[in-house]
Amino acid sequence: MTSETFLDDEDTFKILIATDIHLGYLEKDAIRGNDTFVTFDEILKCAKQNEVDFILLGGDLFHDNKPSRRTMHNCMELLRKYCMGNQPIMFEILSDQAVNFGNSKFPWVNYQDENLNISIPVFSVHGNHDDPTGADGLCALDLLSCAGLVNHFGRSRSVEKVEISPLLLQKGSSKIALYGIGSIPDERLYRMFVNNQVMMLRPREEESSWFNLFVIHQNRSKHGATNYIPEQFLDDFLDLVVWGHEHECKISPVRNEQQLFYVTQPGSTVVTSLSPGEAVKKHIGLLRVKGRKMNLQKIPLKTVRQFYIQDVVLGDHPDLFNPDHPKVMQKVEAFCQEKVEEMLEEAERERLGNPLVPEKPLIRLRVDYSGGFEAFNTMRFNQKFVDRLANPKDVLHFTRHRENKSTKGEDSIDFDKLLNRTSTEVMHLRVEDLVKQYFETAEKNVQLSLLTEQGMGKAVQEFVDKEERDAIEELINYQLEKTQRYLKERSVEAVEEKIDEEIRRFRDSKKNTAEEEEEVREAINRAKAHRTQESGDQFQDDDFHLSEEGDVAMDSDDSLAPPQPSRGRGRGRARGARGQSSATRGTSRRGRGTSEAKAPGRGRAQQNPVVSPVKSRSIMEAFQATSQRPSRGTTSKNYKDEVVINDESDDEVPFTRPFKSAQRVSSLSSSRQGSQSQSQSYRGVCFDDDDDDDDVLDPFKDSSNSKGRGRR
Repeated sequence: MTSETFLDDEDTFKILIATDIHLGYLEKDAIRGNDTFVTFDEILKCAKQNEVDFILLGGDLFHDNKPSRRTMHNCMELLRKYCMGNQPIMFEILSDQAVNFGNSKFPWVNYQDENLNISIPVFSVHGNHDDPTGADGLCALDLLSCAGLVNHFGRSRSVEKVEISPLLLQKGSSKIALYGIGSIPDERLYRMFVNNQVMMLRPREEESSWFNLFVIHQNRSKHGATNYIPEQFLDDFLDLVVWGHEHECKISPVRNEQQLFYVTQPGSTVVTSLSPGEAVKKHIGLLRVKGRKMNLQKIPLKTVRQFYIQDVVLGDHPDLFNPDHPKVMQKVEAFCQEKVEEMLEEAERERLGNPLVPEKPLIRLRVDYSGGFEAFNTMRFNQKFVDRLANPKDVLHFTRHRENKSTKGEDSIDFDKLLNRTSTEVMHLRVEDLVKQYFETAEKNVQLSLLTEQGMGKAVQEFVDKEERDAIEELINYQLEKTQRYLKERSVEAVEEKIDEEIRRFRDSKKNTAEEEEEVREAINRAKAHRTQESGDQFQDDDFHLSEEGDVAMDSDDSLAPPQPSRGRGRGRARGARGQSSATRGTSRRGRGTSEAKAPGRGRAQQNPVVSPVKSRSIMEAFQATSQRPSRGTTSKNYKDEVVINDESDDEVPFTRPFKSAQRVSSLSSSRQGSQSQSQSYRGVCFDDDDDDDDVLDPFKDSSNSKGRGRR
C-alpha cells in the first residue's frame, strides 16, 4: 500500500489552506497587473489536481474593500472554472447551518443547494482589506456567497462580545470542528479577550473526538500595547490555528509551549510591500486530518514574481567610501549598481527551468547613508533598470539612523519626508496611526478637546478609505450633542475653567472603551443615512427638472425589485456521495437571529449621475463644515507525538497513533470559563517539507510539561 493510498482514504480530510491572496493588487500596473489572478489560478488548479475536500481561506481574498468589476469578474470566473463540477462531496455538515451562516439569505453550505453543482467548496473568513462596510454591513465575500461560490463564515456583528459556533464536519470516522473569526480591529478584540467576552462553543457529544481547527485574521506580531492578539489568548483545546493577515510565510506549524497547540502562518501569495518578510518563498498548504492526527504538506507557488532585497550600510565600508572624498557619491552609485546587478543575475539563474515565473523580478536595495554621506538622485539611478525590473520606480531606498535630539522641536513629524515616500510605502501607512502621532506631538493649543485621538483616527480612516464624506462632520456633531447633554445633566457652573475641566474629564472617561467605538459607529451610520437621504432628494429634484426635457437617466431599478420569495431549501435529492445525515445538528442556537440593518431612504444604486457638490470635499473642508451647518439631533488532551518532517517525494508518511484521551461530558458551553488543570503531552503530527528549504529545526521534541487550564 503506497503512502498516498494510505493517507487519502475515506477517513482522511484533505484541505487546501491559503491566506492573503489580495486579488486586484496593482491591477492597473502594466507589468504586475495580472500577478494576483495568475497565482489564484494556480492555487485553485492545485486544489483540483489534489482532489481536496474543500479550500480554506484565511481572509483578504481581495485587496480593496470595493473590488473593481474586473477583479470581481476574474475571481468569479476562476471559482466557477475550478470549483463547479460533478465530483461528489465526501463529507457532511452536522452543525446548525442557520447559526454558522446566519448572516446570509441562504443559510446553508453551497454544495447542498439544489440549484448549484459544487465539486470543491470554498470556506473563507473576511480580512481587514475586504471587511464588511456600509449601512447593510456587506463585503465582497457576501457577493460571492450570494452567488453560491464561497461559504462566508466567522462573522460577528457585536462590538461587545464574540461567540464562535463551529462548523462541525465529518468524513468517515474523522470529525473536524472548524472555528473562524473574521478580522476585527485588534484593540477591540484584545479588550474582548481581556474581559472574557470571546467564547468558543464546543460540541456537546464526544468532545474529545473532534479535531479543533481555528482560522483567525489578526496581527500576530506586536505592533503596540494592544494592537495584536497574543497566542496565549486563544483556547487551549485547539489543535491547529491557521493565522492570516501576516504576510511572511511561516507555514511549518510551530508549537505553542504554553497552550500546546500548533500555529501555521501561510503568509500572502503575492508581494504587496518591498519588505524582508515578503522575500520569503511563498507557499500554500495541503492539510490532511485523520482522527486527531494531522499532516501538513508545503506546496511552493511557482507563479509568484521573484523578489530580492538587500541592505547596505555605507558606514560598514570605510575602506571603500570616505564621506569627505569629492567623488564619493559616484563611488556609492557604482557600488549600488553592482549590488542590483548581482540580484538580477541571481534571479535569472533561479528562473531557468521554470517558465511559470514572471520574467521581470522585484528588486529592492536599502542603503543606510548615516555618517556624513549624501544621497544621490534615485530616479536617475532607477532609469538604468527600467526594462529589466517590475518595480523600476522604487529600486533604491535611502535610510538614515534617527538621531537623538536633545530638545523636541515644535513639529516632530516630517511631512516633507512623508510625502517623498514611495507609493508602496505610503500604501501601507495607517491613517489612524498618523492622526494619533500628530496629536501626540502637536502643541497644546491644537489638541483635541471633545474628541479622542482614536475616534478621530477612525473617522478620518472612513473618510479616506471608504469615501464616507460626512464621517468627520457627523462625529463632531454627535460628540458635541453628547457633551452638551452631559454638561446640562451635571449643571456645571458657567465658568470657562470649570466647563473645560468637565469636558476634559468626560473625554478621558471614554478613552479606549466600548463607548468610544460605539460613538464612531453611530457617527458613521449617521453619515451613511445622511448621504443616502441627500442622494434621494437630489434624485427627486433632478427628476423634476429634467422631466421637462424628457431626458432622465436612471442608474438602477432597485425600487422595483420583487419581494423576497419564501425560502424553499429542497435539499432532499441525492447528490452522489453527499448524503444528508440526520445526525444531531444543533449545538447551540444562541445568536441565531439575523439582524439586518437597513439603511433609510433610497439605496446608493438609485443615485442620479449628476455630480454632488460635496463629492470632492477635502478633510479640512469636512472639519470646517461643522460650523456652517446645524447639527442633526436624533480540556484536556493526552497524546504522544511522533513528528516526521518529509519532503514532497513519494516516501511513506505514516500517521501516528495517539493515546486515547479521556472523554469529558460537557454541555456546549464557552471554553473561556475556568477549567481544571490537567496534563497533556504531544499529539501525533506529521509535516512535509520541500526540497528547496534549508534544514528545519524540529520544534516538536518530547516533553512532559504540565499545563494549567486556569483562565487568564
